[in-house]
Amino acid sequence: MPLPAHPIVQPAPEPELVTRARAGDREAFAVLYHQHYRIVYGFLLVRTRNRHLAEDLTQEAFIRALRRIDGFTWQGTAFAGWLTTIAKNLWLDELARGRTRWETPVGEFDDPRGTGSGVEGLVPRELEAVEAQETVRCALDVLNARQRHCVELRYLDELTPQETALVMGQTVGAVRTLTCRSLRKLRRSIGAVSV
Repeated sequence: MPLPAHPIVQPAPEPELVTRARAGDREAFAVLYHQHYRIVYGFLLVRTRNRHLAEDLTQEAFIRALRRIDGFTWQGTAFAGWLTTIAKNLWLDELARGRTRWETPVGEFDDPRGTGSGVEGLVPRELEAVEAQETVRCALDVLNARQRHCVELRYLDELTPQETALVMGQTVGAVRTLTCRSLRKLRRSIGAVSV
């Protein structure tokens, strides 16, 4: 005897879920959690490079969000943007506590081939990295706030176009268009500086 078909239940729209969660509806918050967990976890995993720490910080981000949900207001940014901000603050707190260390594999210090990747090669590479970061920071100044936010999410935070669209409250097509225009503007700016 075949089982009866269950109707597919579509989740409520995000604003409705947030309103219900703000009113104390734990089920609505659970739906928001399941919809946004991957974005928050991915955001933290890219930064921490540690699966366990990213999982811990993701859980803490959602605990803080649950505690502060009544203070959330729509300000032109999607709920995912608010969660990402909480995650970013947790990550910065983690860095400030100094519990997260960036380690360099021992192999980089002792290169028997003498290709300059030993200790002598580390300092110039570190200086080049700092210089590159400063160049990127200056280049991003030519973008307006929306363009800059999009580029930062896509390339610095390493979010997919779909995740970026969710954070920005835009369609995937709008994010792709904004990304393309932003990169074109950056290329023109960098081209003008190098001439």
